[in-house]
Amino acid sequence: MGGAIGGMLASAVGIAISPLPLIAVILMLATPKGRTNGVAFTVGWLAGLAVVVAIVVAAGSGLTTSGEKPTWASWLKLALGMLFLLLAAQQWHGRPRQGRAAPPPKWMRALDRFTPGKAAALAVLLVVANPKNLVLAVGGAVSIATSSATGGGKTAAAALMVVIGSLCTLLPLGVYLVGGDRSAAVLGGWKESMAAHNAAIMTTVLAVLAAKYVGDAITSLT
Repeated sequence: MGGAIGGMLASAVGIAISPLPLIAVILMLATPKGRTNGVAFTVGWLAGLAVVVAIVVAAGSGLTTSGEKPTWASWLKLALGMLFLLLAAQQWHGRPRQGRAAPPPKWMRALDRFTPGKAAALAVLLVVANPKNLVLAVGGAVSIATSSATGGGKTAAAALMVVIGSLCTLLPLGVYLVGGDRSAAVLGGWKESMAAHNAAIMTTVLAVLAAKYVGDAITSLT
């Protein structure tokens, strides 16, 4: 199971520090329906990430018939690594220039009118429709699927990946629920910091993962 956990850990952490879901849940917690919508958003994120990881792990495990890592997994990792590199370049190229702030997405301005159902649906969309989060989830799940772990070990690693990848929503919700009056200041600081350094954070994460995936793929193929 150690190999499965080690293989997915970088991808899970990359999802966990994704600024967009963290900013979204913090803004949602500040609305009149903050508690119910924040819980719904977090549940939707957990469910969406769990479904993606479960599907890829199940499909990948079915294609892995021997103890050795299959060739298709190495080629897929190479493709994902190149995609990470492309996303990193795109993220850096599209960064706000110095002194300018990136305009928030239109849906962020409508969060105070969200229902719990819309909050949960938004979270699922941020998992499956956001290229960076989806590629990170698929990459981590492939690492689990092609590891030498038993079925139970893969299940445990997949569950751990979902929990780690959901820290971007679980931590703000936890601070809100137990932090009392101080939670607004703490969450506001997190939001401002992540918004200000969004491009740098994601460019670095994607570039590091690109190097790791391409390096692992080349090692396996040669």
